[in-house]
Amino acid sequence: MLMEPSRIISLSEIFDERDDSRRRHMRNQGPEMEIVHLLRAVTVELGLRSARFASHNGMHPTDVRALIELMDASRAGEEMTAGRLGAALGLNSAGTTSLLDRLEGAGHVRRVRGRQDRRKVVVEVDERAVELGWSFFGPLIGKAVELLQNCDEREREAIRGFLEGMREASAGGE
Repeated sequence: MLMEPSRIISLSEIFDERDDSRRRHMRNQGPEMEIVHLLRAVTVELGLRSARFASHNGMHPTDVRALIELMDASRAGEEMTAGRLGAALGLNSAGTTSLLDRLEGAGHVRRVRGRQDRRKVVVEVDERAVELGWSFFGPLIGKAVELLQNCDEREREAIRGFLEGMREASAGGE
């Protein structure tokens, strides 16, 4: 692209032009591949957003993944032990202990006796960590809800089915 001497081009214009070119190329590959590429782009952007959140808050990306696992377990009404958390994150026991020490030291989690089995020690997310996450990810979650509210139930079911299938395929490692 040639620039006119008197015209300054912003980075967003360059990226917009590049993205438009990519979108045209993706559409030429068929609607399925266009969606696959969009899913990949969303995955990359979410990973970058998560990394920015981690960096901004003095965390490692694995710390953020751990907090998400813990919040998901809490929403499901499940207690999370250190061993189960480590398995979900692919960490050995030493790595899990280090992770939990870091998160507990920062005030993001606490170790407490299990409600169902008092012999177990379970990990819970501190409310301050939840608030911190909402302050950063809340606007994105709000936008997702807004977009989904513009879909009818059939469309939401199709989106849900697609995402569940992709999650299962991703978790399968094949």
